[in-house]
Amino acid sequence: MLIDATKPGTLSDLATRRLAHSIVTGELAQGQKLNEAELAESFGMGRGPLREALRHLEGMRLVKRIPNVGARVVVLDRQTLSDLYGVREALEGMACRIAATQMTDAEIFQLGKLLDQHEAQIKKTDGKVYSQSEGDLDFHYQIARGSRNQMLMDLLGNEQYQLLRMCRYRTSRKAARTKPALQQHRQIVAALEQRDGELAELLMRRHIQGAWKSISEMIDEEEASQTSA
Repeated sequence: MLIDATKPGTLSDLATRRLAHSIVTGELAQGQKLNEAELAESFGMGRGPLREALRHLEGMRLVKRIPNVGARVVVLDRQTLSDLYGVREALEGMACRIAATQMTDAEIFQLGKLLDQHEAQIKKTDGKVYSQSEGDLDFHYQIARGSRNQMLMDLLGNEQYQLLRMCRYRTSRKAARTKPALQQHRQIVAALEQRDGELAELLMRRHIQGAWKSISEMIDEEEASQTSA
């Protein structure tokens, strides 16, 4: 589910935004138990709004409630991530192919301008970070929306969106991935400009395959460090 960070909303909405951000960025670790009393005190609100926020996060699959244990941050193990990226590759590739015929020239032009903003952000971090915000500042979300296919938009923008952001945030901190990712995004935009749906789909699939390879390597490194510790 896309979260509008600019919308004031209720206390529950505020708690949902703050908790989702903390989970996506790793401030709340995978598998961490979510103590309602501690979180309510930290956020300065009652347990009612917080409990409602946790229910929203369960719907986003960021939180898992375990009987007799309570709510915990989701754990994205290798198999879960492999499944997620496999589905993502198929859906985003399809979205790209359809977007090549559905997006207007103005929308594709704005997509290129968005990448100019991303490049400036990368330069500010000396090429170390490529982290995209939600919605209008998210390259992948813009392509899904540009497909004009409501089912694809629902699947990529609702059911998977926050989990994908959680994964992408991890790879965005991998310096070796930042410039290649931006270059691949620009190649996808070029294919969209040419209205070449087959090429756009192929490039998006390769891009996501590269992202999965990067995530897989990070898991290998984490497992190796845990074994040697």
